[in-house]
Amino acid sequence: MNTHRELVRELRSLRKGRGVYNGRIGERIGPNLRVLCGITEDDGPVTIRGKLISRLADLSEHLPEDMRVSTVAAFALTTEVRLPLYQDRILWAAARIDRDARTVRRRVDDAIDQLAELVATTPCATAGAWHTAELHVVVTLDRLQPEVLEQYRIVTDQDGVHELDFMSPLAGQRRLEVDVLYGGTLQERGGAGPRDRLAIALPEPLPRGRSHDFAVRFRLPRLPVMRSYVVQALEHPCELFDLRVRFGRDRTPPHVWTLRDVREKTGSQHGHQHPVDRAGEVHLRFRRLLPGLSYGARWDAGGAGRDRHLDNCTCGAQPGLLSDEDVPDAC
Repeated sequence: MNTHRELVRELRSLRKGRGVYNGRIGERIGPNLRVLCGITEDDGPVTIRGKLISRLADLSEHLPEDMRVSTVAAFALTTEVRLPLYQDRILWAAARIDRDARTVRRRVDDAIDQLAELVATTPCATAGAWHTAELHVVVTLDRLQPEVLEQYRIVTDQDGVHELDFMSPLAGQRRLEVDVLYGGTLQERGGAGPRDRLAIALPEPLPRGRSHDFAVRFRLPRLPVMRSYVVQALEHPCELFDLRVRFGRDRTPPHVWTLRDVREKTGSQHGHQHPVDRAGEVHLRFRRLLPGLSYGARWDAGGAGRDRHLDNCTCGAQPGLLSDEDVPDAC
């Protein structure tokens, strides 16, 4: 069976009538969408609609803006476009993207084809004890001892959460200094390398739906050269990832690119070019991040900004990816 073709067929069926608000929604979705949206036999209509809306809305964020608007309209994913007829929603989208209805229908067909690919290949967020509402990361590379500061705001998805388990942003790095600045007490975990897995013991157990803030600072023992990339690989769903990288005025790279939805652990994919300000900093924001994918920035190491004492080094600052094998002894 061609899964992609079946998914396209199921999505085209779902867009008819009231979209995700069709009556007897459980009978309107096919087996492939059920599996890939995490819908179970025990889920009722409200839960099914919630999972469909969440999954399709998240995936539509990866589409070009005109196709995203067309997707929202086709399936009635927002309140303002909750119209009873598919053709009415097409007209709504046509006004938003300044195109005629025929063009919007083609955009919907193109979007469905891409959604079928995304829904089959992008991991579905799994249920856990908590998820990340906001993650603010500051990477400072303009000092002898570079730092990574992670500030979390999490929301609990279960009652009685008393510990938050997560991956160190510098997995496998020996002699890494780790300090909890606020929000709990550091508990070490075993792993493939030292401090690969960390946990924060909370001041008190949290009920479901409660938010909690904590911050952790990581210090590297030696200075990486200005090259490579900063990538955050997430294990939990995340609504907002705010990243600041400070290169410093003397080490500013000539080019910086945004990385989004990176699957490989190389950070080699170039995205949109991003300017570096006069202070030698870049500031990036990502929304609705998916577990299993990586987000961040990559820069061009050539040109100005090299420290002449470190020209032979090949290391880079890579939250979530840096290991001792990546750092030459000369650094």
